Amino acid sequence: MASKWGLFGWLLHNGSNPIIDVFTQASGDMVDGHISVFFQVHSQQNYLRIQEDALTGDAALVDVATKDNMLKLEEIGENLLEKPDSRVNLKTGLSQPIGNGQTNAQALKRFAKLLSEEKKQRESSETPLKAYNGFT
Repeated sequence: MASKWGLFGWLLHNGSNPIIDVFTQASGDMVDGHISVFFQVHSQQNYLRIQEDALTGDAALVDVATKDNMLKLEEIGENLLEKPDSRVNLKTGLSQPIGNGQTNAQALKRFAKLLSEEKKQRESSETPLKAYNGFT
């Protein structure tokens, strides 16, 4: 479909700017891909990314902060939390449900608990600085 857009189609298509979207989303997608590979190979329980890839119109633009758009983004975020917990399939590069029956909201709660426990463990193992020659 995109091969038929021509110059103007890449600049403006269905209320979005495809050429700009490609540049702005490419680095985030590459980082997600690299991190997904690293954590799926080494420790997949320590990585969570919740992302909506199908934003269009004003919802996809970073500079539209109208009340209506903010309410729309809030609704999109709430709907996203109800979707199944997913991960990038390393063979296809596509996001797929994990199949554990969890929603993104449940995965987020689990991950927040993991981070909270990690913080408590680090705080409890820290040793306070001792005074040395009058300095702390």
